[in-house]
Amino acid sequence: MSKILIRGAKVLGGESQDVLVDGETIEAVGTGLSAEGAEVIEAEGRILLPGLVDLHTHLREPGREDSETVLTGTRAAAVGGFTAVHAMANTFPVADTAGVVEQVWRLGRASGYCDVQPIGAVTVGLEGKQLAELGAMHDSAAGVKVFSDDGKCVHDAVIMRRALEYVKAFDGVVAQHAQEPRLTEGAQMNEGVVSSELGLGGWPAVAEESIIARDVLLAAHVGSRVHICHLSTAGSVEIVRWAKSKGWNVTAEVTPHHLLLTDELVRTYNPVYKVNPPLRTETDVMALREALADGTIDCVATDHAPHPHEDKDCEWAAAAMGMVGLETALSVVQQTMVDTGLVDWAVVADRMSFRPAAIGRLAGHGRPIAAGEPANLTLLDPAYRGEVDPAGFASRSRNTPYEGRELPGRVTHTFLRGRATVVDGKLA
Repeated sequence: MSKILIRGAKVLGGESQDVLVDGETIEAVGTGLSAEGAEVIEAEGRILLPGLVDLHTHLREPGREDSETVLTGTRAAAVGGFTAVHAMANTFPVADTAGVVEQVWRLGRASGYCDVQPIGAVTVGLEGKQLAELGAMHDSAAGVKVFSDDGKCVHDAVIMRRALEYVKAFDGVVAQHAQEPRLTEGAQMNEGVVSSELGLGGWPAVAEESIIARDVLLAAHVGSRVHICHLSTAGSVEIVRWAKSKGWNVTAEVTPHHLLLTDELVRTYNPVYKVNPPLRTETDVMALREALADGTIDCVATDHAPHPHEDKDCEWAAAAMGMVGLETALSVVQQTMVDTGLVDWAVVADRMSFRPAAIGRLAGHGRPIAAGEPANLTLLDPAYRGEVDPAGFASRSRNTPYEGRELPGRVTHTFLRGRATVVDGKLA
């Protein structure tokens, strides 16, 4: 592996510096660096970030390879600037055993585009009735630390308590999809003015908030770690903020689409906007942005949820919930958080690399851009503007809510341990 000299990049958006990569590690960071025979990347005006880490990715393999595979999903991740993703457990079969999580982990290693850390199911078959093999999944080659029934809520308080107690033994975390099932039966969108006018079943904010309130109390009671998936309401923000003020071990994520889109888009009846949790109100969107800026929400997670064309090109009620997000996440964060002046690029590095890697206990990622550190890097051109064209996606699916929308920023290069996975915006 040859040396690479990234010249004149704004490291974390700060002063322009040179970064010399030798093999899998960063050899030096400074000004006026040179190295005989090194490949030189002229990066003036570009932002250099640590490789992005996604805590919430649906890769669909095994079982739904018509939507996505580990290979196509990790290609999409690389294009989006990610060097590591956490793969959710709602596959077929469910990732509730050591065998399945090891399969996903090995597929990730074979792909070579980014590291894949499997997330194990909390309960057998995601059915919420019996704890899955948490210890065996942790002890497997995949080394699972995060467990989630995402797609479904661990709604039984006793099961949730037992899971929180169990993962304490190896510093694990339970990531909760906060959705009280009885309050969301038949729900099609956010409960509010728009749902009333459209006559669609409402998904009330309290269905999310009540589970979060219960689970932060349970985590405090047993002294364990809980992570809130795709937090989406202003009320949820206040509960997490309160829990953190108590010193409890609670973390939370927000998706890019919940930072930008609102339930007003559902008036189009376009199923591309159907997602769980649903798009909320403008008030919720603004509260989420402020909470991400002040650190109440720890990180951005894509909830990349690919679906084949036939599962979205249908009437609203029959459509699957979910959106692809890996390839547009950084652009949406730039538009909603950086270009609005809420945060700078150093904060983006914290919320999209440092913190998600720390929450997932993912070694080698979320590291400083400094000599001796792994060369997991993302180079971004923030001045770029372009319309989103899903026909060019690396993902196998095309269900993006941003088709035809102009977004800022483009990842020009991604490096996984010193090896380029993306060059000039194209897969290497």
